[in-house]
Amino acid sequence: MNLVSCSSNYSPLSSNFLVPTTPPSKILKSSNRVSHLGWGERRDNLCNNRRASKTVAYYGLKTPPYKLDALEPHMSRKTLEVHWGAHHRGYVDALNKQLAKNDVLYGCTMDELIRLTYNNGNPLPEFNNAAQVWNHDFFWESMQPGGGEMPTLGLLQQIDKDFGSFANFKEKFIEQALTSFGSGWLWLVLKREKKCLAIVKTSNAINPLVWNDIPIISLDLWEHAYYLDHKNDRAKYVNTFMNHLVSWNAAAARMARAQAFVNLGEPKIPVA
Repeated sequence: MNLVSCSSNYSPLSSNFLVPTTPPSKILKSSNRVSHLGWGERRDNLCNNRRASKTVAYYGLKTPPYKLDALEPHMSRKTLEVHWGAHHRGYVDALNKQLAKNDVLYGCTMDELIRLTYNNGNPLPEFNNAAQVWNHDFFWESMQPGGGEMPTLGLLQQIDKDFGSFANFKEKFIEQALTSFGSGWLWLVLKREKKCLAIVKTSNAINPLVWNDIPIISLDLWEHAYYLDHKNDRAKYVNTFMNHLVSWNAAAARMARAQAFVNLGEPKIPVA
């Protein structure tokens, strides 16, 4: 996992960023150890409810916040049908099959499930499917019809502060996407401790929640995200995302929510 920080230096995140302090493998061995997370009582109630009913609800497949052809011509309906309708659905189905065998994990929110099953870097079997479900939901919501262009107001000011300019940010984001090896994800995150925006790339299903970062936008770098539209031309896909698809409206809303948890100080007032 690589990081482009607000100082624009490349450095791996240290284990100090890992949030969970108790290994989930230990949590799962004893119901008494789950109670300090507030899940023990909920788990017991859920198990009791299951005894009274044969109907058990797990996670459903969320639809993107637009019609499947709404991103054309920049992302085709066919890509959405395969990427969302097959790959994303597959992760949801596989996760639900795993959860049917695990009473302790049943009832967790998706965020809780990801943090718990990440297991301080030793993922439990449910992690990859849970993280991929979350990642895809976040990715669909990181795009919009008529996207691209530039962010505005506070988000743009923070990007200018942490990357020097929006142009610098865009260049670094594209560079990181094109130098990412294999399958994974690229993120713009707000780092809680450093109180700045950073570009983070993760491999496979890992997402920034496991380091307690706050994601602002994401880009899926798995080949199935772009092969139907762009073959193996990742550069064209990444540039299309940045110029025509990324939703700075969604990013601004996420940034506003993030500032309820991270005090970024007074916004920088542009000099007239």
